[in-house]
Amino acid sequence: QVQVVESGGRLVQAGGSLRLSCEVSGLVFDDYGMSWFRQAPGKEREFVAAISWNGNSRHYINSLKGRFTISRDNAKNTVFLQMNSLNPENTAAYYCNPNPQFHYDTNNYTPRKNAYWGQGPQVTVSS
Repeated sequence: QVQVVESGGRLVQAGGSLRLSCEVSGLVFDDYGMSWFRQAPGKEREFVAAISWNGNSRHYINSLKGRFTISRDNAKNTVFLQMNSLNPENTAAYYCNPNPQFHYDTNNYTPRKNAYWGQGPQVTVSS
């Protein structure tokens, strides 16, 4: 019933910018925080960014703070990830994840059990 549809992944040159979109249906969108995770080749999945239900609170991993921006448009049930100053280390499949779980002890987010995922568009940054 819940559908997560991401879009915007493509090949981009180093230093360039890209914006990913994620449209979610099957739930009351503004009841939930939203997040992005990514998985690079040979690496484990990691948290990228999260945003509260009304957009008033945003969290990022330190390595991306200042370059990536998460935002949402509740009228369109859509969350965005604006990525600037991209480098090859940002190459990964990026996944939109509704309702992430925040861990106060580690100051980190993880997906909940049986989380819903989209296709995970590939972002490839060339040198």
